[in-house]
Amino acid sequence: MDMTEKTLARQDIYAGRVVKLHVDTVSLPDGGTATREIVEHPGGVAIVALDEENRVCVVRQYRYAFGRMMLEIPAGKREAGEDPFLTAQRELQEEVGATAASWQSLGTLLPSPGCYGERLYLYLARGLTFGAVHPDEDEFLECERMDFDTLYEMCMDGSVEDAKTVAAILKVKLLLGL
Repeated sequence: MDMTEKTLARQDIYAGRVVKLHVDTVSLPDGGTATREIVEHPGGVAIVALDEENRVCVVRQYRYAFGRMMLEIPAGKREAGEDPFLTAQRELQEEVGATAASWQSLGTLLPSPGCYGERLYLYLARGLTFGAVHPDEDEFLECERMDFDTLYEMCMDGSVEDAKTVAAILKVKLLLGL
């Protein structure tokens, strides 16, 4: 059975600095119609930056949508047409002041494919050299290095809820056998 939904009509609702929202009327495989609310996002990256002592660079950042500080791996939004690897290099330097000698792709994630059109590219960065941080002007971060096993346990016990952080840490745990 072909389960493809076809767009019959689109209504653009909002175009902001980061996201766009549109509401589509679609035809369903059974001939019916439905409404789909879609948020378009340019995509982003997230980096597990692992130092020589198996510590992960993490940031604490206030997340307005949830009204609290959250612990996350460095991450950021792609600029239009920007190569994800270049975004990862830029974001690691901006958020934690690090450059990496070695990079490995950890694949991609679709954070919420039911309504959110974002693709996140995950990376493992090693061979770190540290310098000054350069966060965006509206970005306020606390950076630290956390023992990998501690962060892994926090992901497993639910203390860390950020999906990209949990997924990337679990991938690194399996990949490296840490």
